[in-house]
Amino acid sequence: MTHSTHDHVFGQDQPRAGERRTVIVIAITAVTMVVEIAAGLAFGSMALLADGLHMASHTAALGLAAFAYVYARKRARDPRFSFGTGKVNALSGFAGAVVLAGFALVMLVESIGRFLAPVPIVFDQAILVAAAGFVVNAVSMVVLGGHHHDHDHEDQYDHDHGQDHHHEDHHHEDHNLRSAYLHVLADALTSVLAIFALLAGKYFGTVWLDPAMGVLGAGLVIRWAWGLLRQSGKVLLDGQAPAPVLKAVTEALERDGTTRILDLHVWSIGPGYYAAEVALETADPEDPDHYRKLLPPDLGLVHVTVEVRGNGVLADRSEGA
Repeated sequence: MTHSTHDHVFGQDQPRAGERRTVIVIAITAVTMVVEIAAGLAFGSMALLADGLHMASHTAALGLAAFAYVYARKRARDPRFSFGTGKVNALSGFAGAVVLAGFALVMLVESIGRFLAPVPIVFDQAILVAAAGFVVNAVSMVVLGGHHHDHDHEDQYDHDHGQDHHHEDHHHEDHNLRSAYLHVLADALTSVLAIFALLAGKYFGTVWLDPAMGVLGAGLVIRWAWGLLRQSGKVLLDGQAPAPVLKAVTEALERDGTTRILDLHVWSIGPGYYAAEVALETADPEDPDHYRKLLPPDLGLVHVTVEVRGNGVLADRSEGA
């Protein structure tokens, strides 16, 4: 039984684009929060004060995302993490989704309350606050616009056999950045729906649209939160990699017709990075490195364990990326 020696950092010690974007958005949101709270207190505006306090909760949620980036980077070489700190990203995304769902439930309860007990609306001031909030969130969405994929670096791993293995960073989901983006998107959606409802209420007297838009917005936000919970939760629970990844691994290893996969597990250990364990049976066993080199380099397989059996007998085992 042989083992390759390598680290388990997988590039997590390098700053990601999402970290810089999130910090910029936190700064924008925090400044807006201070201005709105100060103006609300100075001018006695409950609308401005309420929106400022909402911005405070928004800043705290984004702060969680920023903390996750820093923590994952600083602890990337901590040996207590078996596969590095990549899953901190998914954990933060999951926590952000929970916060997002809570925000949506508060919207829903408040909107239903407004249906049952309508309150007077100061339309001009409320429209101004909603418009200002939308502008801030639109700018933040532009900053976080690359939330789907993050292509900051190429990871290099040096193993004891003296060869360098390169993984070219490919398209993947940054759950932490997606969580931050969804918080901003939810805020922007709330502002747009509020502007629409307030304008309709002011000019057409349809005051009921204000809580109705709140219910609609809450439903959309809950749907987004649920999607992020499912995606990040799957990573946290070591769910199997997507079918195309499994198919690519299977086709690469069984293409000669003499090798059969007995057992295959591929799971995410970070944004775009996978670990794999595979047991093979073949009539003519090769060194495990032979089979690792057959795997497509663009799959993001950074930690691979191969078990080779010949005629039903364990031949060898190798770890590495």
